[in-house]
Amino acid sequence: MTYPNTSNRGFASMDAQKQREIASMGGKAAHAKGTAHEFDSQSAREAGKKGGRIAHEKGTAHEFSSEEAQKAGSKGGRASRAGGR
Repeated sequence: MTYPNTSNRGFASMDAQKQREIASMGGKAAHAKGTAHEFDSQSAREAGKKGGRIAHEKGTAHEFSSEEAQKAGSKGGRASRAGGR
C-alpha cells in the first residue's frame, strides 16, 4: 500500500529502494567501525524468548490453532533433517 507524501523531505518520503540503499550504507559503516551489534546464537535465543514473553503479556502474540502448530512443527522437523536448509 502506498500513501501520498505529505512532505518531500525526510527519510520516510523517499521511495523504498532509496531507503534500502541508505540503510544498507549505515549498516556497512557500523560493521566497519565495529559498533554494529552481532547476535550469537545464545543472545538471539534470549532476545526471541523476551519478545515472545512480551507479546503474550500484551496480548499481541499469535495463538496457534492445533492445525497450525502441527504444520509448523512438521516444517521445522523437515528443515532440521535437511541440515537447516
